[in-house]
Amino acid sequence: MPHRLRRWGLIAAALTAAALFTIPTSATERATMIEQLRIYEIFESNKEAFHARFRDHAARIMKTYGFDIAAMWEARTKDRTEFIYVLRWPDEATMRQSWARFMQDAEWSAIKDRTSAEHGRLVGGIEERVMQRTSYSP
Repeated sequence: MPHRLRRWGLIAAALTAAALFTIPTSATERATMIEQLRIYEIFESNKEAFHARFRDHAARIMKTYGFDIAAMWEARTKDRTEFIYVLRWPDEATMRQSWARFMQDAEWSAIKDRTSAEHGRLVGGIEERVMQRTSYSP
């Protein structure tokens, strides 16, 4: 139970911090805008390789497909190490289309293959939450 509480505490902190980075400028943007929380299990044995791949390649390629990364964190619990980040999207359709294009990107595919061959599996489980702000969210 403490593990779960700690995990949700980290998620709450991540969402609070992400909220500080996102200020919709119109009522329409507020109504359709979404944020996406991504949590990757990463491994202590090769986490530096994961961070290098995300920092030097994934984030750069994501940007070409319209990804707007609000913030990134690393969190460690008793059981695992996590890489957490929040993305901002104008709407869910854009999010889905951008992810599909990113996952089909030839450069990204080659980088994943190369880094996995060099360092082993860099990502374990992946969790995702697609979130829409409440009408009373700051």
